[in-house]
Amino acid sequence: MRNAFFWCALPFLIPQALYVRKTAPRFAPADGPAEGTVGQGNPIRLLAIGDSIIAGVGASQLSKALVGQTAIALAESLDQMVAWQALGVSGYNSTKVLQLLVPQLPDNEFDYIIVSVGVNDITGLMTLRSWRKNLSALLDKLSSHSPNAIIAVAGMPPMHGFPLLPQPLRATLGVRARVFDEATKEIADQRQNVLHAPLDFEPDPDKFSADGYHPSEESYIEFGRGMADALVARKNDQAEAVQASN
Repeated sequence: MRNAFFWCALPFLIPQALYVRKTAPRFAPADGPAEGTVGQGNPIRLLAIGDSIIAGVGASQLSKALVGQTAIALAESLDQMVAWQALGVSGYNSTKVLQLLVPQLPDNEFDYIIVSVGVNDITGLMTLRSWRKNLSALLDKLSSHSPNAIIAVAGMPPMHGFPLLPQPLRATLGVRARVFDEATKEIADQRQNVLHAPLDFEPDPDKFSADGYHPSEESYIEFGRGMADALVARKNDQAEAVQASN
């Protein structure tokens, strides 16, 4: 029913959507190298792949964005060095991530992978069926590249609270985001090494950067800790399952 509501409401929202597209501020991706290390000890490898969240829009440096903050939290939790790499481009949807970023994956396998994609699919009016197909293909390719990696897919953000978006466009996109998020969780739950990391927070204006659309640096810290906690928890669950079976 929510899917039908979105498509029925869409024609009335096009003027608002076009206005937002024309007037929205365009923030640059975060500065800094697209890879780095944090912590000490035996190294583990972390990949971040996807859209503007991976590109660090809203943060001054990639080390202060999602990939860097996830790496910091992982290093603290595991007491190991984390070598991280980011493959993210602002504005990319799942099709572009599949076609343009996946071919850039390095030969070396990763231990942990975080994925952020979907918002541009929503605003670009991708169908739910195409979203399911693309996300499944992306997760399959990442799992094939790094068979032992734990993959965390970020849930859809609370678009119903994005300060940039006017009403009723904001509420309608919020409904659409929840539909996409449910599909994301369903697809992740079907895969042993994949988890859905929900973005469940109150969308207060101070959680966002000045563009009203992307996270602030403070939010990236919280976001990164949540992703790291989810990855470590899944790794621990798998280790306990192996011990129980022996």
